[in-house]
Amino acid sequence: MEEKKTPKKKLHKRKRQPAWAKLDNTAILFPVIASKDMSNVYRISATLKEEIDGELLQQAQDILLPQFLTFRMRLKMGLFWYYFEENDRKPPKVNEENSYPGTYINKSRNNQYMFRVTYYKKRINLEVFHALTDGYGGLLFLKELIYQYLRLAHPSEFEGEKDRISPGVVLDMEDSYVKSFRKPKSRDEAYRAEKGVIIKGEKLSKGELGVMHGYFPLDELKAAAKSHGVTINQYLVGAFVYSIYKEYLKGAPAKRPINCCVPVDLRGFYESHTTKNFFAMVMARFKPQEETYSFEDVLKITAESLKSQITKENLDTILSYNVSNEQNTLLRPIPIFIKNIAIRSVYYSTVDATTATLTNIGDVKLREPYKDYVEHFYAMLSMSRGQNIKGAIVCFNNTLILTFTTVLADASIQKRFFRTICNDGVKVAVETNDYLTQEVAPE
Repeated sequence: MEEKKTPKKKLHKRKRQPAWAKLDNTAILFPVIASKDMSNVYRISATLKEEIDGELLQQAQDILLPQFLTFRMRLKMGLFWYYFEENDRKPPKVNEENSYPGTYINKSRNNQYMFRVTYYKKRINLEVFHALTDGYGGLLFLKELIYQYLRLAHPSEFEGEKDRISPGVVLDMEDSYVKSFRKPKSRDEAYRAEKGVIIKGEKLSKGELGVMHGYFPLDELKAAAKSHGVTINQYLVGAFVYSIYKEYLKGAPAKRPINCCVPVDLRGFYESHTTKNFFAMVMARFKPQEETYSFEDVLKITAESLKSQITKENLDTILSYNVSNEQNTLLRPIPIFIKNIAIRSVYYSTVDATTATLTNIGDVKLREPYKDYVEHFYAMLSMSRGQNIKGAIVCFNNTLILTFTTVLADASIQKRFFRTICNDGVKVAVETNDYLTQEVAPE
C-alpha cells in the first residue's frame, strides 16, 4: 500500500517591519513651524574640479541611501508626537538645480524624503530639512556621496574601493539630548533674552535669495584673529555684529541689542557621534549705549559674550532646560494638535530676540585621493521669521568660505563685513549671484 504524502504548507516570508524613531529635542520644532516662507532647509555644497554627470550622481545617491538610515526616514504624525518611519519608496530624483537655495521640500513630490540632491555644472548640492539632522549629519552624507560619485566617474582610478561607507564612519542614531540629559537644579530660563534689533528693509522679489560668498586664506585669518586675542569664530561673529552696528544702526546707540545666534555642536562636549541633531544655541550680544564703538570694542564685547556661554556648565543648563520640557510626563498625553499650537506660540514669542545667525560647519577633511578632485565646500542657511540675513562658514583645504544668505536688497552689511576683515590684512575675494569672484580692496 502506497504511503500518502502530506502536502507541504506554503511558507510565507514575513515582511520586515520598517524602523521608526522619535524626533530629537531640536527636531520637534521644525515640522510645526515649516512653511514655504520658512522652509527650515539648509544647504551644503561641494564644487568639484570637473563637470557633474547627473546620471552618475543619481546612481551614487541610490547606492549610498540604503546604507544611511538617517536619510531614509519619512515624517509621520502620531496622536501625541511626530515620529520618523523608515521610507521604503524609490529614492528621490537627482535634478539639475533650477531654484534658489534652501527652498521648501515638498515631501509628497519627493517620495516622502526630507532631503534633495541637485547639481549645477561642477557643483553638487545637498539640501536637508533640519528635522532630519544638523550640519554634522548633512556633511557626513555629502562626503560619502562625493566618494561614491567619484568611484563611478573614475572606476580605474578607484579600483579596489568598495561601494560602501568609509571605514571608521559611525552612523549612530541615538538621541544624544536624552542620553546627556540631567535633571536641572532649577528652572533656569536659559533662552530668555532681551528683544533684539530686527534688520528690516526693501526685500528681494518673493522666493528670491541673495547669496554672497567670501573666500579667506585660513592662515591670514588665523593671524588676524590672534592679533586681537580671539578665536576665528569669535573674530567672524564680532565682525558680523560690528557690520550690523555700522551699516544698519549707523554707529548710533540703540534701545535693543544686536543678538547674533551661534549654534554650538555638542558632540565634543558629550562624546557623541549621533547623526541626528545635537546642538545648542548661544547668543553673542552687543548693545550700543555709547556714542561710538570701534571694531576692537565690539569684538571684545562679543567675544566675551560667547566665551562666557560656551562652557560645559552653561551648555548643561541649556540642554537640561530644553529636554526637561520634553520629559514632562504631564505633557505626554496631550494631543499633537494642541502641542503644535503651544509650540508655535512659544516659538513666535521668542523670534524677536534674535537679529541674525552665524553658524560654523567646521573644517572639512576628505580622504585621499578623493580630496584632489574637490575645489571648495559651501554652506547656506534659509531664512527664519525675524531674521533676514544669515551666515554659514565652512573650511576646506586651507580656505575658509563664509556665505551670507539674505532676502534684503541692500548688501551694505555684507560689504562692510568683508571690508572690515580686509582692513585687518586678510586677502578677501567675494562672489555673488550677480558677478564672479572679485577681490576686496582695503579702505
